[in-house]
Amino acid sequence: MDVAATGAHVDMSAVRRRVYILAAAQAVLGAAAPLSISVGSLAGYQLLADDKSLATAPVTGFNVGTAVGAILIALAARSLGRKAAFIAGALIGLAGGALATIALIRNSFWLFALALLMIGICAGFTQKIRFAAADASPGSYKPKAISWILGAGIVSAVVGPQLAIWAKDWLAPVTFAGTFVALVPLGLLAVCILAFVKLPAMNVVSQAGLPARPLREIVLTQRFMSGMICGIGTYALMTFVMTGAPLAMVIGCGFPTEMAALGIQWHVLAMFGPSFFTGMLISRYGAEKVVAAGLLTLMGCAVVAHMGVALWNFWGALVLLGIGWNFGFIGSTAIVASSYRPHEADKVQGFHDIVLFGTVALSSFSSGKIFVTWGWSFINLAIWPVTILCLAILLALIFSRRPPASS
Repeated sequence: MDVAATGAHVDMSAVRRRVYILAAAQAVLGAAAPLSISVGSLAGYQLLADDKSLATAPVTGFNVGTAVGAILIALAARSLGRKAAFIAGALIGLAGGALATIALIRNSFWLFALALLMIGICAGFTQKIRFAAADASPGSYKPKAISWILGAGIVSAVVGPQLAIWAKDWLAPVTFAGTFVALVPLGLLAVCILAFVKLPAMNVVSQAGLPARPLREIVLTQRFMSGMICGIGTYALMTFVMTGAPLAMVIGCGFPTEMAALGIQWHVLAMFGPSFFTGMLISRYGAEKVVAAGLLTLMGCAVVAHMGVALWNFWGALVLLGIGWNFGFIGSTAIVASSYRPHEADKVQGFHDIVLFGTVALSSFSSGKIFVTWGWSFINLAIWPVTILCLAILLALIFSRRPPASS
């Protein structure tokens, strides 16, 4: 329920407390993504015999799982409530970590891919946390609520890659098995945190007598479509480049695995670090301008990556990639969140995340294929057409909102 829509007095201390608890859960559960991406393709590479182009298939499984999770969370939230659904997602992630450990010990590539799909389902449930925080906050606090949730990713950015490095040899001689067994206590901790959150029930009754619009009508509006395309473009590019980066660093250039994991850590820090002020930037300048700034930053990422293959090129490009994603995705999420009414939220959010993470899954799978076939430089070339297209769509949205000039 959008608390701003009820007309009732809003207890802002309760709203902030709810957002902080959700942010803590996000920080813990969010560590699974950088952990899986840091070593998922490298673990897949070591499990394969001949066709190394499938090395990113486990990470693709993670992204497919995220898309599946976007469907399951919508169903679970309606039948169980959002709190119980989030706890169920944490338990699925916990089981996925245990299964990934077993798969690595048994040297089973496709079982490992299935395990990452389960971890991805948990990530799909986790993605809903940003909407839960926004929907349970008054209108003026929504951008800050989204920023706090995504800002919790700073903790994830440190915990995930550090676990990948620290726990890599816990179950030696099976490399990376210890990394994934570490997801078990993380899942248990998330369940304990979520036990303290109180979420209002979603209001499925129309507000102010307004009926819920058909999904087709909502998704065909210019505002929703612009926000979704920019969000998909930003997220898909980020995943495409990020998934290929560890392979390019370790397999292509011979850097140690630790350097690749640290590069992903700096990348994820850059993804979530700006979140504490992105909401304020959106409130001051508008979501469209913040998204535009993110797209221009992604172009900067391409420039740095094209300049060479030294360690600073990889790390610099990954940092710019993270900042560009932050501005682009948070801004796009704010645009999408302003395109529907509170009682239309679940179906619109579910549709949005299915399309988003389905596209992201394709981008991660193609990253490995393109790296093996054409190399790191070709991966970065993809940034240009996507960002240019998104900027054109964004400019069309901005100009459509301007009043006509008076004669």
